[in-house]
Amino acid sequence: MFIDQVKIILQAGKGGDGCVSFRREFGVPKGGPDGGHGGNGGHIYFLADEGLNSLSYFRFHPINKARNGANGEGGNRQGKKGADIVLTVPVGTVVKDDRTGVVLCDLVLNGQRYLAAKGGKGGRGNASYATSTHQVPREHEPGRPGEEMELALELKLIADVGLIGFPNVGKSTLISKISAARPVIADYPFTTLIPHLGVVDAGKTTSFIVADIPGLIEGAHLGHGLGVKFLKHIERTKVLVHILDVSQYSGRDPVQDYGIVMKEIEAFNPALAKRKQILVANKIDTLGDDQSRLSVAKKLARKEKLPFFAVSAIKNEGLKKLVMAMAETLASLESAASGNHASK
Repeated sequence: MFIDQVKIILQAGKGGDGCVSFRREFGVPKGGPDGGHGGNGGHIYFLADEGLNSLSYFRFHPINKARNGANGEGGNRQGKKGADIVLTVPVGTVVKDDRTGVVLCDLVLNGQRYLAAKGGKGGRGNASYATSTHQVPREHEPGRPGEEMELALELKLIADVGLIGFPNVGKSTLISKISAARPVIADYPFTTLIPHLGVVDAGKTTSFIVADIPGLIEGAHLGHGLGVKFLKHIERTKVLVHILDVSQYSGRDPVQDYGIVMKEIEAFNPALAKRKQILVANKIDTLGDDQSRLSVAKKLARKEKLPFFAVSAIKNEGLKKLVMAMAETLASLESAASGNHASK
């Protein structure tokens, strides 16, 4: 089950209480204080794991508590520390304060760890209160409570290339042809109900990750269709591949569809609309002698100054050139980024 947004409560462990105790030994009639400190409460950590792809665990475990520290004991024995909890989450998980919406951490690297709730400190025992003028202390310190956090976890898939476009333009078919991803494909709107990731090989030493983003429709950023739920998944992509359906049977206007999708992306996040983009006309195998719809798509690409490719995903036509263009675009972006870092 794909879950990409959850709300959870974390309760770190309470520190153990300090102990009030006095030394009792044969032949030592006036033993001094020997009450030990309480143990610290357990912490709660998040750990990014690239082997996970959903937050579904937290749907059934919304409350997570760490162990309390043990109380101190006589003989200056410190209480045992409460066991920590390490909660694994997918790489790409954003941790937010549910009350304020402030981003606390963005787990983008495999193995990255974040201390989400700190355990309480154990209290001091009476042995630590002894002084030259106060030799029989009966004071002790209670353990401090652990942090309680109300958090919102949001998963944003990490992919190099994002496939965007209206439902049924062929995004799922395309990702199934250029990678090992196998999404469900059918001839009705919203076949894709969850994003899919696929690794694309573009040569012996070059590969990149492509995400098939569920279809966007007009009003997606307002909650219409499925788009609002998945628009966030294209925020991390470096390149957008915008797919248009130029078949004669779709009944849609490719230029109008392009404008609607771009409008929704800009409304969601204006910076996304300026991201590197490749325009792809799909389903050219259905055109026959009438190439007018393909000509319209080419004219749009020239107007928008976008690289353009005409393909048939289902027939495997033009896909090698498209994959190489994706790889070259990513390489140019990486080269520009490394150049900027070097100049700084």
